[in-house]
Amino acid sequence: MDDLKFGTRNKRGDWAPAARLEYAPFWEKPVSLKKILGWIPGYLFPWNAFHMAVTLAYWAWIIPDVEVMKTLSWGWALWLYVVNALGIFIMYGSIELLYYVKRKQGTRFKYNAKFPSEQPSDVFWFKSQNIDNFLRSFLFSIPLWTVVEVIFLYAYANGAVPWLAWADHPVYLATLVLMVPVIHEFHFFCVHRLIHWGPLYKWVHSVHHNSVNASPWSSLSMHPVEGFLYHAVTLWHLVLPSNPIVALFQVNLAGYGALNGHIGFDKLEITETTPLDSHAYAHYLHHKYFEVNYGGDGLLPLDRWFGSWHDGTKEGDAQMNARFQKKKAKMNAKAST
Repeated sequence: MDDLKFGTRNKRGDWAPAARLEYAPFWEKPVSLKKILGWIPGYLFPWNAFHMAVTLAYWAWIIPDVEVMKTLSWGWALWLYVVNALGIFIMYGSIELLYYVKRKQGTRFKYNAKFPSEQPSDVFWFKSQNIDNFLRSFLFSIPLWTVVEVIFLYAYANGAVPWLAWADHPVYLATLVLMVPVIHEFHFFCVHRLIHWGPLYKWVHSVHHNSVNASPWSSLSMHPVEGFLYHAVTLWHLVLPSNPIVALFQVNLAGYGALNGHIGFDKLEITETTPLDSHAYAHYLHHKYFEVNYGGDGLLPLDRWFGSWHDGTKEGDAQMNARFQKKKAKMNAKAST
């Protein structure tokens, strides 16, 4: 595919989409029903539908019986870790292999023209971003994902929280399923903004931001504190009346869905004529500029409300630079008093 039909490439070879990032259309004024109806298929397919399919497969074949989950034990907890780790290894690893090792589409649609393997650095274990990111994912983040999973499954199994039945509450639970990405984006923004605060950034979140040129293995490469807070989004379902399948969808969206913001490509060429949109650009800009796009790709307008939205345009650059200059002037004034 010719990626220059969809964007531009600078002198360094970095690619950027021509279209600006936009919020979900129901935040626009005047509200356009046509735009909302056109947006819905992309909201459901392919990514959210994929995560729900994975969730249903988990529920059917992976999650232990309720009687088993009433008792905490290493057996079923380690089983869940193995499945989570294997699922991530297959999903993330296949994209890493095809697009970063074999480089089946070269740098077409790739935001940063360089590959992490070409950029050794002392900030990473063994000076390798790939090795560092891989080990942090499997040693810290995936175990903590599993811990959260065990907590909510144990709570449901023992009746510690309401377990709403689908037959009794079909409309409410279906609506809650549709709201799972919204809950994720709200939680992610709040946690993400918190760990960008000075001390927490230095000791916690800087680990993730070492991967400026993010790749699939960067997705879950986090400090343990961040790894737990990130997956703790699922614990909202211990507060909201819910169902374990919905909670499982929430944790799978966090675990498997972390890939979306770190693929590094705007589109993956499945075939020569079939591209798969990654929805990665908003979070790529966050890794590039650090202080923009703390939320997702516009499902909620939180970054707009808090003045940190960057839509990928030159106007977005200008607004970001003006904000940085204002912040710098304020810091200088404070230092001189």
